[in-house]
Amino acid sequence: MTRNLASRALLCALPLALVACATQTPPSPPPQPEQPAAVEPAAPPAPPAVSTAQPLEVAKAEFISTTSARYGIDPVEIAQVLAQAEIRDSIINAMSRPAEAKPWSAYRPIFITQARINAGQAFLAQHRDALAKVEADTGVPAEIIVSILGVETSYGGNMGSYPVVDALYTLAFAYPRTNEPAKIARENQREAFFRDELAQVFALGKENGFDITTLKGSYAGAMGWGQFMPSSYRDFAVDGNGDGKVDLFNALPDVFASVANYFVEKGGWERGGPVVVRARKADGAVAFDPDGLEPRYTLEQLAARGYTPATPVTGTPKATLFTLDGVDGKEYWIGFNNFHAITRYNNSRHYAMAVYELAEAIAGRDPLAARNALGDGGA
Repeated sequence: MTRNLASRALLCALPLALVACATQTPPSPPPQPEQPAAVEPAAPPAPPAVSTAQPLEVAKAEFISTTSARYGIDPVEIAQVLAQAEIRDSIINAMSRPAEAKPWSAYRPIFITQARINAGQAFLAQHRDALAKVEADTGVPAEIIVSILGVETSYGGNMGSYPVVDALYTLAFAYPRTNEPAKIARENQREAFFRDELAQVFALGKENGFDITTLKGSYAGAMGWGQFMPSSYRDFAVDGNGDGKVDLFNALPDVFASVANYFVEKGGWERGGPVVVRARKADGAVAFDPDGLEPRYTLEQLAARGYTPATPVTGTPKATLFTLDGVDGKEYWIGFNNFHAITRYNNSRHYAMAVYELAEAIAGRDPLAARNALGDGGA
């Protein structure tokens, strides 16, 4: 189902965008048991990264040729669309200020508001039957699906006003570059990602009969109620109402089914599995902040390091530990596979926590229950 995952660099891990985050990521390495690190001889330093920056017209000509050959699209048609595309400074400015860079104490209030909770509860009630069917089919809770739509587009109220072609064209060909060796590799990765997404939107238009010049979305090129990038639209969007089409702009059954399918196929959502719990830190425990959010530890391994769940957890799920900068200081959390699945939508612990807490509130549960599990709010 997934096309060339390894070639699609992490959009949300760069870090880049607030929305536009249903995107492809390379598969994670398998969990490894804890063991002492082996002492290895120092490797020789890697050569400096080499920039692949090209003059705009050369890069465009290469893009037209490769996209035409890849998807069987008339190169004249591609050239005509690109000739109308605009490089927009507002897109570059927005991309350079991701909300995920804020501390959790400032990020949370953006999304966990009473107005957003109320709107989510009303939306869930209005579409309960359709959402219940998707939940039964996939195991992804209705409130998680609704929360994604609330965080991404305020339940369809703000699906983005940027022309998708302009957004992808700007980021593919005009995002500022440097000559700093430490940054060149990431810039090459970002450029390749957005050129691929631009090619994918041409393929999406061909496959679905879209006039791609009319599509509107986020400043990073994400579209529809769930803000799917073009590649994710092609790989994970599904026909939820059985009409033979996949429409993430107007058909809510397609939207619900597609968000759930993304979680299952891309994130490996576990039906009935835990998402996240607050952790207690034992006195004298050494600071521990693993790279990534893959659940690769047992609860016993975390306990051996001094971190235990503040509320009971059933079963023996794999987990990881992460920290948040809360209003009252550092918070410790244990995330499970389903928390990691949410980060496949946007590779940010802040984003995943916002989705989880909003979902809890939409479902009528106290979103602060897990946060206050320690009683005194401390670590």
